[in-house]
Amino acid sequence: MARASEQMRYRVDGMDCASCASKIDTAVRRLKGVEDVSVSVTRGTMTVRFDGDTALAPAIEKRVTGLGYKLSLMPANSSVPVAVNKDDACGCGHDHGDHAGHDHSGHAHADHDHSGHASHGAAKPAPVAKANVEGLHGHDHGPSTGPWWKSGKGKLTIAAGLALAVAYGIGKLVPGYETWIFTVAMLVGLVPIARRAIAAAFVGTPFSIEMLMTIAAIGAVIIGATEEAAAVVFLFLIGELLEGVAAGKARASIQSLTALVPKTALLERDGKISEVQAETLAVGAIIMVRPGDRIPADGIVVSGESAVDEAPVTGESVPVLKVPDSKVYAGTVNSDAVLRVRVTAAAADNTIARVVRLVEEAQESKAPTERFIDRFSKYYTPGVVVFAALVAVIPPLAMGGAWDEWIYKGLAILLIGCPCALVISTPAAIAASLSSGARRGLLMKGGAVLENLGKMTAVAFDKTGTLTEGKPKVTDIDGFDLPAGEVLRLAAALETGSSHPLAKAILGRAEVDGIVVPQASDAKALGGKGVSGIVDGTEIFLGSPHAVSERVPLSADQSSRIAALNDEGKTVSLLLAGGRLAGALAMRDEPRPDARAGLQALADRGIRTVMLTGDNARTAAAIGKQLGIEVRAELLPEDKQRIVGELKREGYAVAKVGDGINDAPALAAADVGIAMGGGTDVALETADAAVLHGRVGDIAGMIALSKRTMSNIGQNITIALGLKAVFLVTTVIGVTGLWPAILADTGATVLVTINALRLLGAAKQVTA
Repeated sequence: MARASEQMRYRVDGMDCASCASKIDTAVRRLKGVEDVSVSVTRGTMTVRFDGDTALAPAIEKRVTGLGYKLSLMPANSSVPVAVNKDDACGCGHDHGDHAGHDHSGHAHADHDHSGHASHGAAKPAPVAKANVEGLHGHDHGPSTGPWWKSGKGKLTIAAGLALAVAYGIGKLVPGYETWIFTVAMLVGLVPIARRAIAAAFVGTPFSIEMLMTIAAIGAVIIGATEEAAAVVFLFLIGELLEGVAAGKARASIQSLTALVPKTALLERDGKISEVQAETLAVGAIIMVRPGDRIPADGIVVSGESAVDEAPVTGESVPVLKVPDSKVYAGTVNSDAVLRVRVTAAAADNTIARVVRLVEEAQESKAPTERFIDRFSKYYTPGVVVFAALVAVIPPLAMGGAWDEWIYKGLAILLIGCPCALVISTPAAIAASLSSGARRGLLMKGGAVLENLGKMTAVAFDKTGTLTEGKPKVTDIDGFDLPAGEVLRLAAALETGSSHPLAKAILGRAEVDGIVVPQASDAKALGGKGVSGIVDGTEIFLGSPHAVSERVPLSADQSSRIAALNDEGKTVSLLLAGGRLAGALAMRDEPRPDARAGLQALADRGIRTVMLTGDNARTAAAIGKQLGIEVRAELLPEDKQRIVGELKREGYAVAKVGDGINDAPALAAADVGIAMGGGTDVALETADAAVLHGRVGDIAGMIALSKRTMSNIGQNITIALGLKAVFLVTTVIGVTGLWPAILADTGATVLVTINALRLLGAAKQVTA
C-alpha cells in the first residue's frame, strides 16, 4: 500500500536571493521520493512534501548543506508529525470573532452584523518579546539574525579581505612571488565558492553564479591576472554579504509585528493573579491588563474602561475607548485603567500571528511577472556563457587577436552574466510591498493579487458592514408631546438590558448624551409589536408606527414626518407615555466616516463604483445618494455574483468588497475579492485580500500600492538589464575588465534590493 504524503519544514541559513532558492529547489526536487518543494527566500524556509520515507530527511540535509547552506528542521503545522528542532515555527493569523445578532421581540427588524476592526499596535512601557518569540510565537525569524560579522558569510568575507590586504603587503616586499601570494589570497575566498559550485552542478544547476565566479577566477590566474582574481573574489563575497543584509531587512519588516506581543500575561484563576507565558493562554481564560501594558492576547473586555493605543499599526492618532464587550487585540497598549479581558484566540491564532502567516504565505505565491522572469533567466545565463565563450575564442581564431586579451574579456562577460539582480527584481519588490501593506492592515494573498489590484477598473461594494458601520445609530429624536431628551430617557429605560441592535443604538445614544437612565418596572416584550413597562409611575410603550397607530391615532404632520424619515432609509420607533404620543426615534446603519472620501478617491482614479446590497431599495437608495454611488438593491447572494459577472463581460476588471457569508460567492467570482473590516472567516477565506481596519479609503490605498509596486518592478528590471548591457558593451570594446564586471553584477543586485526596500515605507503614503 502506498505511503501517505508527509511534509517537513526547514529553516535555511545563508539563502539570500532567488538564485539560491532555485539551486536548493532543483537539488532537493531531484531526490527520489520528493513530491514537491517550496522554497521561500523572504522567509528563509523550505517546505518539502515527500512520500513518507523517513530515510529521506538525512539525504535532504546532506544535499542542501553540500550547496553551502545550513539546514535545521522546524516544527511544522499541527497536522504534520515532524520532530521539533531548536528553531521556531510559524503560526500566525487574525481572529475576527463572531458577531451574533440577538433577537428582541420588541422590534421586528433585521439584525445587523458588526465587524470589529482588527488592529494591533505598540508602545514603550510593556515588556516586549524579542526576536525569538515562542508560541505565537512559534514564528521563524529567518536566517539573517545576529550581527553580520558573526555569520558564515561575514567571517569568510573578513578572512578573504585580510588575505588580500596581507597579499598586497607581502607582494610589494617580495615582488618575485607576487603571483603565488595573490593566488593563495584568492583561494581563501574561492575554495568555499568552488565547492558550492561543484555541488550545485552535480545536482542540476551547472550555470550557478558560483560556477561563473570559479571559472572567471581560475581563468584570470591562468592568464596571469592573479591580483585582479583575488580582488574580484573579495568583491563577490562583499556583494553576497550585502544581499544577505538587505534580505534580512525585508524579513524583519513583517516579523517585527510578532515582537509587539508580550511574552507574559497576568492570568486570573480562582480569585488569584499569576504571571504565565502568553503562549499558554487558553481560549476563555480571564487576564488582567494593567495601564501601560501591551495586551497579550486577542479578547473581549469583561470589565473596566480604558483607552487602547492602536496607533503604530492602524495609524489612528487617538486611542480607542474600550468598554465591556469591546474587542481588543494582541500587541495593542492599554493606556488608562485596568482591563479584565476574556481570551478569544490562542497565541498561534491571534490577530498578529495570522496576519504574519498570511503575508508569508502570500510572499511564496509568485506573480505573473516573477514567473516570466524565472523562465527568462533559465535561458539568459546559458546564453551569456555561450556568448562569453565566443568572445574568448572567435577573435583570436578568426581575426588574429591576442588570446590573453580576449580570454580576459570572455571571463569578464561571464561575471556580467549572473542573473541574480534580474531574478530578484520582482520577488524583492513584492515581498517588501506585502510586508508594507500588512503593517497598515492591507493584506494581499500573493504576488498575483498584488499585481492584479492595480488593473482594477470597477469596484463593487457590499453595504452593511462595508460602506456602513454595520450597526444602527440613533440619527433623529423628535419630541411630540415631550422634549426630545425626555423621549430618549424613557426609551432607554425600557431598553436597558436588551441586546437587540436597535436597543443598543438607543442606549448608546443615551450614554453619549450623558442621560441618567431610570429604572423600568414590569418591563415586557410584546411579540412583534414592541416593549412596554412602568417608568417613574407612568406606563410607557415603545414600538413600530403600525403598533402605535393601533393604540392612538397619528396626526397628518406626525405621519408625514415618519414617512420622511422612512424615505431616508431610517427605522422609526414611536414612544407612548401615559397613552399619549411622546415622540419618535429614528435609527439607521450610518456610512463609515471615510466612505464618501474613499469612494471619491476611487472615482478620481477613473474606477467605477457600485453598491450591491440585499437591503430594501429605499434604504439602499438613501445611503447611495448620501455617498454618491450607483446602487443595486434587494439582491440575493447569487444576484451579487451575477452582477459581478455582468461587469466582467462589459470589459471591467472587477474587485468585490464585502464582509459577510452572503458576499462569499461574489468575492470568489470577482477578479479580486477583498474582505472588509473584521469580516467573517468565510469572507476572509474566499477573499484574495483583506482590509483589516474597515476604512473604505484603504481600497484606493491598496490599488495605489499595487501600481507603485509594478512601477518599482519595472525600475528594477531596467536597473538589472541596463547595467549589464552597458558593461557588456564596455567589456567587449576593452574599456572595462574583471573588477567593473563583478561590480556590475553585485552593484545591480544591491541596487535592485535597495530600490525594492523603498516600498517598505509605501503604505504610509497610500493610506495617509
